[in-house]
Amino acid sequence: MSHNLLKGKKGIIFGALDENSIAWKTAERVFEEGGSFVLTNAPVAMRMGAINTLAEKTNSQVIPADATSLEDLENLVDKAQEILGGKLDFVLHSIGMSVNVRKGRHYTDLNYDWSQKGWDVSALSFHKTMQTLYKKDAMNSWGSIVALTYMAAQRVFPDYNDMADNKAYLESIARSFGYFFGRDKKVRVNTISQSPTPTTAGKGVKGFDGFIEYADKMSPLGNASADECADYTVTLFSDLTKKVTLQNLYHDGGFSNVGVSDLVMDKFTEDE
Repeated sequence: MSHNLLKGKKGIIFGALDENSIAWKTAERVFEEGGSFVLTNAPVAMRMGAINTLAEKTNSQVIPADATSLEDLENLVDKAQEILGGKLDFVLHSIGMSVNVRKGRHYTDLNYDWSQKGWDVSALSFHKTMQTLYKKDAMNSWGSIVALTYMAAQRVFPDYNDMADNKAYLESIARSFGYFFGRDKKVRVNTISQSPTPTTAGKGVKGFDGFIEYADKMSPLGNASADECADYTVTLFSDLTKKVTLQNLYHDGGFSNVGVSDLVMDKFTEDE
């Protein structure tokens, strides 16, 4: 159901890979709510995914960009404004990658070159994106920038590996840069700490299926889906949340505030 929450609003959506990705679902919802945007992803990711299908479905254009490259980001922001006909109202940063996770390196035995690459892609790219938008004065007043994160930034999830460190850094960037973006440009910056979600990237984490079940049993409302995350992101892009900024917003069915649930305890006591 559309409420035209984003009618006339323009933006950039990073990270749509396939129909399982939160960025993909968000693009579909933004389009339904009247927003227009350009899609972007790294060239290698674009070859792996189906972003052109999404572009056709949402009447949008695709601009390849390596989010770790300032040159690519500058080109992206310039072209996006040219295509969309003016400054931007929203940006979604939905990018995350750990080479150590992909290669099966344990957190106590990291390859630091791989760690640095993952940090650059997953976290520093958010600073580079906002710095580019800020310097180019590319955001309209009361615009909204959102990045996706995960609660491993605050608590230990052993198999999340160095991605936990990347997410902690990402959240810090959101607060620190968000202060200046709010003070100087009246732009809000927030992160969404989403439930474990079966995206292509998420499935790469060891034991992911078991953890999804655990999180679902821990959460009084159950896990939040990718579609529900897209809905939540739309509210943050809309004018209904104009004074929400510098926040890490938990979208996890209540998981983040539960110590233990009846369903989880039942698993441990079922043999008694």
